[in-house]
Amino acid sequence: MPHIVVAPDKFKGSLTAAEVAAHVAAGLRRHHPDLDVRELPLADGGEGTVAAAVTAGGRGREVRVTGPLGSPVDVRYALLDGPGGPTAVLEMALASGLALTDADDHAARLATSYGTGELVADALAAGARRIVLGVGGSASTDGGAGLLAALGARLLDDAGAPLGGGGDALRRLARADLSGLDPRLGDVEIVLAADVENPLLGPDGAAAVYGPQKGADLQAVADLETGLARWVDALATAGLAHAQETAQQPGAGAAGGVGYAMLLLGAQRRRGIDVVLELTRFGDALAGAALVVTDEGSLDEQSLFGKTPVGVAAAANAVGVPTVAVAGRSTLDREMLARHGISDRYVLTEIEPDVRVCIAEAGRLLEDVGARIAADHL
Repeated sequence: MPHIVVAPDKFKGSLTAAEVAAHVAAGLRRHHPDLDVRELPLADGGEGTVAAAVTAGGRGREVRVTGPLGSPVDVRYALLDGPGGPTAVLEMALASGLALTDADDHAARLATSYGTGELVADALAAGARRIVLGVGGSASTDGGAGLLAALGARLLDDAGAPLGGGGDALRRLARADLSGLDPRLGDVEIVLAADVENPLLGPDGAAAVYGPQKGADLQAVADLETGLARWVDALATAGLAHAQETAQQPGAGAAGGVGYAMLLLGAQRRRGIDVVLELTRFGDALAGAALVVTDEGSLDEQSLFGKTPVGVAAAANAVGVPTVAVAGRSTLDREMLARHGISDRYVLTEIEPDVRVCIAEAGRLLEDVGARIAADHL
């Protein structure tokens, strides 16, 4: 008998992806009690990626790392076993995320990616043969200097003293010594899960575009840009012949330039949702499915560029399985969604116009929507 796949993202500020999946599945079964519903919580490479990997069978591993402003934070990442060895799934936001700081000028200048580098180091120590890093929601604009420092690079000022953390400190960078980089980095596959295509420098770069979102004022943006440029020059002087070229690559500006550091380490950049669909074996879940139900808190123009519903729909349509989407709100009409593989949509604010009620009672509303989907499509 065909089954239904419920493959949602989170409702930010309301429900986790796993909770969304459970409520939609409950609604589907309310209408068809014997229905085979398979819940597969997802993410788009940002928040929730580790949780999705754990739900898909990964082992959670806890580690204490340096937060973006120096205070310790406890972080969880996932290890997924595979034929070639474990894959470590990391979220930068958990170690070096904007949610761990105040979005102000001080934090924008001082935030470091060092803790994310410590996560990578722990994954290497745990025997990972493949490292997947999701980089959404970062606090730092340090070009990944902190990340590389945690992995053995030495950043020195004019006096030969170690440089402090943060993007602003890079303006005082005199020399980068990469001789101590962890040699195990050369033996692992690295995947950068990032949807943004910004370069590291310039008007479309990490400081100019994302610095203000992290609290940087105009002067701080200019100072961070100066520091990033100095970082690139120092790496080129240190012997990285491709340092200048890599700074111009799409994705180098992701996560305040952590994308740049990962690309320098040989990372392959991929869309976050594609990585998560692979990690959670979404293709296996599709075999024999009659319908896929996916979701996002807000279906809007941004949803069309690498977000969960469109990525899910593309994968499902490739094997002939129709997809319907559930959203808290939507600015996209059915015709637009149909062009991206979503055959129908259900919007909570069209059922309950009061947004506060939608957030507070999202579970109940999702169950009602699940029952409606079963009545309409099964």
